[in-house]
Amino acid sequence: MIQTEFEFTLPKGYVDGDGNLHRKGVMRLSRAIDEITPMRDPRVRNNPAYATVIILSRVITKLGGLEEISSMVIENLFAIDLSYLQKFYRQINELEDPN
Repeated sequence: MIQTEFEFTLPKGYVDGDGNLHRKGVMRLSRAIDEITPMRDPRVRNNPAYATVIILSRVITKLGGLEEISSMVIENLFAIDLSYLQKFYRQINELEDPN
């Protein structure tokens, strides 16, 4: 059986509006639709780098006690956490050499 979900721990963590810190999460493997859908979004047409935000908001299924992982959550991550998630995404989807 193929593993489709992977646990992670953010280096710093997401701080929500109430000041709660969320560090542990789960990311699922990406599907083709996860890469295609952002290309239809006007925010991506204006700024292609925004595709990363949308893709991560689709594939992160859990982050601490948050009920929803929206693009606003991803936008408000610390830069080190965004970088970590981008690398983790590429790693679990085998988009880069693990070495």
